[in-house]
Amino acid sequence: MLARVRSSAVSGLDGVMVDVEVDISRAQNPTTSIVGLPDAAVQESRERVRAAIRNSALTWPFNSRVTVNLAPADLRKEGPAYDLPIATGVLVASGQVEADLDDAVFVGELALDGQVRAIRGALPMIAVARDRGACRAFVPVPNAPEAALVEGIEVYPVASLSQLAAHLLGKAAITPWAGDGAEEPEAAGGPDLAEVIGQEHAKRALAIAAAGGHNVLMRGPPGSGKTLLARAIPSILPPMTNDEALEATRIHSVAGLLPAGAGLLRERPFRAPHHTISHAGLVGGGSNPRPGEITLCHHGVLFLDELPEFGSQVLEVLRQPLEDRTVTISRARAAATFPASFALVAAQNPCPCGYRGDPVRQCLCSPAAAARYQRRVSGPVLDRIDIFLDVPRVDYEKLASAAPGEPSAAIAARVGAVRAIQRERFAGTGARLNAEMGPAEVREHAQAKLSEEARGLLRSATQRMALSARAFHRVLKVARTVADFDRADVIGAGHMAEALQYRERVD
Repeated sequence: MLARVRSSAVSGLDGVMVDVEVDISRAQNPTTSIVGLPDAAVQESRERVRAAIRNSALTWPFNSRVTVNLAPADLRKEGPAYDLPIATGVLVASGQVEADLDDAVFVGELALDGQVRAIRGALPMIAVARDRGACRAFVPVPNAPEAALVEGIEVYPVASLSQLAAHLLGKAAITPWAGDGAEEPEAAGGPDLAEVIGQEHAKRALAIAAAGGHNVLMRGPPGSGKTLLARAIPSILPPMTNDEALEATRIHSVAGLLPAGAGLLRERPFRAPHHTISHAGLVGGGSNPRPGEITLCHHGVLFLDELPEFGSQVLEVLRQPLEDRTVTISRARAAATFPASFALVAAQNPCPCGYRGDPVRQCLCSPAAAARYQRRVSGPVLDRIDIFLDVPRVDYEKLASAAPGEPSAAIAARVGAVRAIQRERFAGTGARLNAEMGPAEVREHAQAKLSEEARGLLRSATQRMALSARAFHRVLKVARTVADFDRADVIGAGHMAEALQYRERVD
């Protein structure tokens, strides 16, 4: 007998429909074979499915040849998500279950005792099934909240194969997933900026960066607060919009980083990889391309601490994503384009010993050694930084002061108001934030809005600071964000002066 069960796979970040065809025929030498470009994990489904069926008080078809075909045959099948549809196909083909499954999709891994385990990528899998006409989705219980984010399809949380068989036989129906009530908003992550002593100019610059999505590089001696400032950025970022949250949730689902039982992610991603990371780990890779750190922090922040310690090749691969906000991974068997719209926040010491220019500690590095250290980060990478910050040592009076700083909640309110201005400004366009403006948007919303004093200041600064065309546009983007903080349509001289002071000083 022949049975056909619908399932789904993930290619890049998108779902792809897979038909699981099971044929059972009598044979003197019983065998089980899986065809359709399965990887090792799929091949091992034979043993998992056989044991799960037997341990669920169901019958494996003995003295039979079982052939499982995963179509389309030219798509590489990976992972254990086909266990549940294969087992369902075996039950239908062997006559143990009679049900109309044309409008249903099945995904899930099976334990040997028949329990259904969570998989990764359930969100894009169920989304493509809905688009292809499926009305019912049978998924593992931990994946039900994310699968339920797809509107227009009923999600059935399956705890075990025996439970699924009872449901299909009409003996004990599985209740469709209805959620656990109202979704509680997630608290902002990271330390509060009120915990950072001093560094008021840095807090102001980080608020501007958070509001406009600008890239930041902080330089200063060890212990001045660079890392604490960076890790406090999530506390001043507004929650993601529904569209942003769905996109971030899909990415984390495919990467297997979505917590079990989690629904929609609301808090913006904050990723801080170690400097030993490979370029594939940063931008993504693999024979079947998977997202890297720059995609995992989509709509969030990528923090690179001790920037010069990262490999030169690792830093250079950031150049294209920082401009295009996407990254394309091409392999012999597949190619995938991943979103990578993030704000880069980096921190570094001014020299190998860390105390160049420090008023208290003497620098032990020669000028040549300090120059070599600074050159570890190339000019093209630095040219893509919007805001350069000096984070000096905090003196005793400020450290001993008991006066608390401004809390993150107050700063976050201002950041949210500025982002609301940008949402209205860029409605119907591809940009969301000032940092994402293209040349046409820069001319319309920044360059055309300069006052005469600001225009003259920018003209003289361009010559004196030898700004490149890219740096010229980045100054305009930062100035636009500074003006938005003042609810000003016209960019004045004060706004331009603040934007220019954030550019790197050439010694």
